[in-house]
Amino acid sequence: MATANKICSLGRRIYRFAASVSGVIALLIMLGGCTTNDFNGGAIAWKTYSNSRYGFEFPYPSNWISLAASENGDGIALISPQDNSVEIRGWASHQLPNAPESMKKIKSNFQTAQGVSGVLLVEVDRGVSSMTLTLTQSQVKYHLQGRSKRQDFQNYYRLFYYIAQQYRISKF
Repeated sequence: MATANKICSLGRRIYRFAASVSGVIALLIMLGGCTTNDFNGGAIAWKTYSNSRYGFEFPYPSNWISLAASENGDGIALISPQDNSVEIRGWASHQLPNAPESMKKIKSNFQTAQGVSGVLLVEVDRGVSSMTLTLTQSQVKYHLQGRSKRQDFQNYYRLFYYIAQQYRISKF
């Protein structure tokens, strides 16, 4: 019985490793064709979402549909008119000064056109993939997230990345 448990445990470890490696390979394959150099933002009609509570703004395609605004005024969610599973969300929140989350310091890997540094994280999951930008200024955390079905993510990556580059904090 102990041998069977060891084999099952080893099998689970091999499966988890293979799943994580295949996820990374899938991400690299998907993003390999997703260079942002060839994105033409001028070919799209844009609107700008501005948040007066937290003082941030970002462009979005003018034909995208705004979902009901949050009651507390922390942000917005927009969906593509072609596919309502494709979303752009922007929000902000005050960060508690002694919260454990504020103790973690992740090294910046992204800079907006405005010059604000932050963390850009791309996650590829079985169903949904996302790109999330997090910027921290003073005691406020700003977030921008683009999401789509995994199989469509490569079609939206350049758009999400462009919007992240154009994200502005007016109180900066």
